[in-house]
Amino acid sequence: MKRAFKPEEIERVVVRGANWVGDAVMTVPALRELRRVLPGARVTLATRAWAEGVFDGADFLDDLLVVGGDGRGVGSFVRQVSAWRARRFDLAVLLPNAFAPALVAFAARVPLRVGHATDGRAPLLTHPLAVPGWRGKRHEVFYYLNVVAELERALYGSTSVPPGDDAPGELFGTRPAALRGAARAASRAPAPSTDVVVSAERREAARGLLRSRGVGFEHPVVALCPGSTNSRAKRWPAERFAALADLLAERAGAQVLLIGSREELEVSEAVSRLTRRRPVMLTGQTDLAQTVALLSVADLLVTNDTGPAHLAAAVARPVVVIFGPTDPTTTRPFTPLAELVREPPACAPCMLRDCPIDHRCMTAVTPEAVYARAARALERFGAEVAR
Repeated sequence: MKRAFKPEEIERVVVRGANWVGDAVMTVPALRELRRVLPGARVTLATRAWAEGVFDGADFLDDLLVVGGDGRGVGSFVRQVSAWRARRFDLAVLLPNAFAPALVAFAARVPLRVGHATDGRAPLLTHPLAVPGWRGKRHEVFYYLNVVAELERALYGSTSVPPGDDAPGELFGTRPAALRGAARAASRAPAPSTDVVVSAERREAARGLLRSRGVGFEHPVVALCPGSTNSRAKRWPAERFAALADLLAERAGAQVLLIGSREELEVSEAVSRLTRRRPVMLTGQTDLAQTVALLSVADLLVTNDTGPAHLAAAVARPVVVIFGPTDPTTTRPFTPLAELVREPPACAPCMLRDCPIDHRCMTAVTPEAVYARAARALERFGAEVAR
């Protein structure tokens, strides 16, 4: 028999966060809703060390509990269980689908354990949730929100979390207005937001870093992210990024930055070598917190389908995302400021990490096409672009 939820008994909550940067941003609406559902509880996010760069200053969290290393192995498991037990959590909210977080919560003897019944972990959960039938047709933010919606339903008998079971459709305007309005009215809550806070001090530090590298702010500042850490198939060719960088510099008068992690330095260096006007190289030179702050003061990001696309959305900056093997229906940046560029062949989306044929989904996208979207995005945000 399931243990009953009693809101007044839930004082300490642990949320197992997502393991990738983009996924972490997509959990923000669920974390906000959790704060609303349990306003008096202390909410701890158990996640990777890099997450401080995303969640620094978040008013919907009280604490971060770092999952060391890659979170794998017996040693990591024992350390996590020990840390969770020591904090005597009353409730574990498991946002990822994996088996391991449920096992940690079970072994740590957290009394209430809520998450989707995936990866064979249902017996470890006190409240396993059925995977909603609409998954794969709606954005992933609604999948994470579903966990909090079902938690609120168990606590209070109903939920006002934005619904995830209405008619599928593209985000931000492609569903009929009457249906969108009805869904919003039914939710009794504002539309989900992935916005995160970047303090004035962090923004000024980012401007200072750019000034030290010769970047002024009298012309558009455009960041390019030509890498992707978890899939080579998602990478638009380096020579295309180089051509785009030159178009941005020569036609728009933009100051171009290259950003990314240390693992993406090789591809950024390849882009830089192929340009006529060298971009400012920042790849591997900033941590995640600095990258977030840099994006918050840039005018635009152009990127593959990777974490920084979601970071730009979170700091309310326009972003142009080049999609190839992945599906934008579920994982596009959750913002009306996103422009998507796709030329999908019959084999897309394949979701493969390496293309077994000729990478046609990405090579069909031209620098001119991406530049046109970038110029439009800059104009929408107010930056002046030369034609």
